[in-house]
Amino acid sequence: MFLKPLRELRKTTAFRLTLWYSSIFILSSLILFVLVYFLLSSVIQEKDRKIIEAKVEEYSLQYENAGRDAMLKEIRMEELSNERSGFLVRVADENNKTILLTLPRKWGGIRRDELEKGIPKSSENYWIHVHGNFDEHDHTENTYDDVLEVATHRLSDGYILQIGKDPEEREDFLERFQTIFAGILIPVIILGLAGGSFLALRALRPIKDLNRTVQNIIKTGKMDSRVPPSLTGDELDELTQLFNGMLEKIETLITGMKEALDNVAHDLRTPLTRLRGVVEMALQSDADEHALREALMDCAEESERMITILNTLMDISEAETGVMKLNRTQTNISVSIREVAELYEYVAEDKGITISVDVPERLAGYVDPNRITQVIANLLDNAIKYTEKGGKVEISARQVEDKIVISIKDTGCGIAPHDLPRIFERLYRGDKSRSHRGLGLGLSLVKAVIHAHGGDIDVKSKIGQGTDIRVSLPLNGNPAMQTWPQTKHRPKS
Repeated sequence: MFLKPLRELRKTTAFRLTLWYSSIFILSSLILFVLVYFLLSSVIQEKDRKIIEAKVEEYSLQYENAGRDAMLKEIRMEELSNERSGFLVRVADENNKTILLTLPRKWGGIRRDELEKGIPKSSENYWIHVHGNFDEHDHTENTYDDVLEVATHRLSDGYILQIGKDPEEREDFLERFQTIFAGILIPVIILGLAGGSFLALRALRPIKDLNRTVQNIIKTGKMDSRVPPSLTGDELDELTQLFNGMLEKIETLITGMKEALDNVAHDLRTPLTRLRGVVEMALQSDADEHALREALMDCAEESERMITILNTLMDISEAETGVMKLNRTQTNISVSIREVAELYEYVAEDKGITISVDVPERLAGYVDPNRITQVIANLLDNAIKYTEKGGKVEISARQVEDKIVISIKDTGCGIAPHDLPRIFERLYRGDKSRSHRGLGLGLSLVKAVIHAHGGDIDVKSKIGQGTDIRVSLPLNGNPAMQTWPQTKHRPKS
């Protein structure tokens, strides 16, 4: 049973990161030790070589200044000192026959064949490696395991001078270095594991905060939880900010959905209540055929109103999610604007409102003509609806660089500043719009259709002065627009 938590621990990212961090730290320490060891070994070896070369130079100078006998005498006088200092000194004649040989103390023997071969013909130092035995009581051939580095120098009269140095001191120092490193290796491993755990936990802290936040949301169902930012500016901090932004967006969407559902329920309740009332009255009365027909017509009207609400909501959702099917064709938008304006002229005349249209003879755009007509109709209907008698509505269209800009301006009551940011929300109706019959979906559908075309919509309004709505549609890389001389419709009232 106790192995199960260990197996689960091995699967965690924290464990893997700890293992990686610790391995890198420990491996780096080992590599550093190896580099330092070989560097230290080479430095000590170079130092021993310089000591040997100094010894060779000392005896060579004495040989040149005082002669061979003086040199041999000096070597014999220093024999005990050389033995204690670990020096090998050999002097041989021109035939390489040993005249004098001093071995380091505790050395039992040496491979003379290795010492006598490779003698240089010049006076420059020639380095050879000679096997010896550190045990002074063992002189067998198989025990020659230790190695001396020997400098061989030929004197001016052909005699040979060879000097080497026992590596025992160097090896003892390197062994102590290895022992010291082995002693600190365990603390290094512990420090590596501790440091790796700290770095792993620190690196994964934002992920753990994110997990806690998600678990809290799942447990409570509340979307107001947020991941605490680390303020480090790294990728995980950026992920935290993006996640919090996503939560805010989701919370906003959920709130909007709840409000939309409340509004839909409210707006459907009225036609459903009227529908039910008409049916109950028809059933309870002894109405004639004409009265029953009127009741059925009222039912059909209310049913159509509910279908319109639902269809409009579906259109908005399709446009906002990018799945609205647009039947784009090369369309003369000027014609669409004039047709809509002519359709609403009679409504405007009843209210005493003047409609003026200022568009080019031809303004071609690659759009869905039915959807664009629907957009213009919705905007014009709103403009007329909220403009008082004697007011004016102006419709204009232009090509501005790579965009088509359509403007619908009225002299109506205007939109309150606190309502302006929310007029495109589904089923939202401002204070002044509640007195007019409507679904509260017109502007939401307009914005959704414009965005589905890749365009944009902007609204400017002042209370008591009117509203100016501008729609921008991109050319989308289609053939260049052609605009003919402008024509103005005669204002009608």
